[in-house]
Amino acid sequence: MTTQLIECIPNFSEARRPEVIDRIAAAIGSVSDVKLLDRSSDLDHNRTVLTFAGPPAGVEEAAFRAIKTAAELIDLDAHTGEHPRIGATDVVPFVPLQGATMDDCIAIAKRLGERVGNELQIPVYLYEAAATRPERTNLENIRKGQYEGLKTEIESNPERKPDFGPGKLPKAGATVIGARNPLIAFNVYLTSDDADIAKKIAKAVRQSSGGLRYVKGLGLLVDGRAQVSMNLTNFRETPIARVVEFIRREAGRYGVGGHHSELVGLIPQEALVDAAVWYTQLDQFSPEQILESRLFSSPTADASNSAGSGSSFIEQLAAPTPTPGGGSAGAYAGALGAALVAMVAGVTIGKKKYADVEAEMQAVRVVAENLRSELTQAVDDDAASFEVLMAKFKLPKETEEQKTARDASIAQATLNAARIPLHVAEHAVKVMELALKCARHGLLSAISDAASGFAMARASLTAAAYNVRININSLADKSPGGRMLSELAELESAADKLEGEMKAVMKERGGV
Repeated sequence: MTTQLIECIPNFSEARRPEVIDRIAAAIGSVSDVKLLDRSSDLDHNRTVLTFAGPPAGVEEAAFRAIKTAAELIDLDAHTGEHPRIGATDVVPFVPLQGATMDDCIAIAKRLGERVGNELQIPVYLYEAAATRPERTNLENIRKGQYEGLKTEIESNPERKPDFGPGKLPKAGATVIGARNPLIAFNVYLTSDDADIAKKIAKAVRQSSGGLRYVKGLGLLVDGRAQVSMNLTNFRETPIARVVEFIRREAGRYGVGGHHSELVGLIPQEALVDAAVWYTQLDQFSPEQILESRLFSSPTADASNSAGSGSSFIEQLAAPTPTPGGGSAGAYAGALGAALVAMVAGVTIGKKKYADVEAEMQAVRVVAENLRSELTQAVDDDAASFEVLMAKFKLPKETEEQKTARDASIAQATLNAARIPLHVAEHAVKVMELALKCARHGLLSAISDAASGFAMARASLTAAAYNVRININSLADKSPGGRMLSELAELESAADKLEGEMKAVMKERGGV
């Protein structure tokens, strides 16, 4: 079995007191199976980035200990620095590495967020792939107003309510926890001490201002030199070489150049190889030509990757077995709907004509992918709950005591079997909402795909509803399921309204 590895890159609002960072690093190091990979501090930013990795449980525990230590040692009321921040431990992203998935990192983010909120009484916001709201996907939205602004708004503005923890800021501030793909923190220093030039270049290069996709940027004055400070959130789509050349061109407009670049933390080897290939124009290059890659490659890896994937879900569904059944099929339909929504949002992103809705489409895409993951998992969960229910019917019933225990077990398993399709119904309505947004604002040529995603989600809701009701109606005492039936009715009512809106949009934009 492949060992799972997760990377964590927490950012702490401290750099000018190395003894504090030593304590935080020691807290991480106190977890035996976690390895601290990098430590990077910036005095002007007054910010430190630590990078560590290990198995999921160890990384999760190390992150908690680091947050706890930082909260004890860092007072945001006394903190100053160039970099935006809202907490002593400002942001804690988890990144899947070997044998791990984004879903694993999302689960860690949610568990850690709840623990930090409950045990440390620190407000926690979930972001990126773990975000619970589209507008919280982007870290900048959560950090708006910084610590000083959030201190007031968290108590007065419902939109700033945290996902976990109290609705009031302690001196340690709030912490943002999430899951994301590998990010490259990359800075370019200019041959100038004019921070305004760096700010203009940052505005030109960052995506939110119409620049390059997957680039976030700020203009700062660091060590007496103008700096374009950036986060590259998808180096495969927007490689480093493209960013460097863009900045070089923009700097030339102001009569300055690039002095040197700086890497904060670690970088995937692939990103450096891509930059080398671009600058050396190795058009026919293959990664297998790297000596070390060939030298350390595993001969068993290729064999495992070439193995067959087994029966597809459609084949399993057609098999003459009780599971998977209609409930699983409903969840699968919902996952298809979410996938279509993610696709429509994805093809809209980057189109100049749709620049004003790009941020919305990015958020829609992230939430749709989360829903697709949840609905895909529900395919197996529904089948498993039915098998558990069938097992309860096989319990002994020779005595009255056994009959009573068997009946209670069956009732509980039936309620559990109803809860899963109810969750599917909830997710399906969310997919319908996102599909409607895509139909209204997304790429016009993909409007039929948005409508198809809506239809898949509606079918998912219908199938889920049948399974909720069949389970509840099979109970001798239906009262425990009354609330579930009420929730289902509300979801169906919301879906009816959304369907009316979708038809209107399709008539207006699609002529259908």
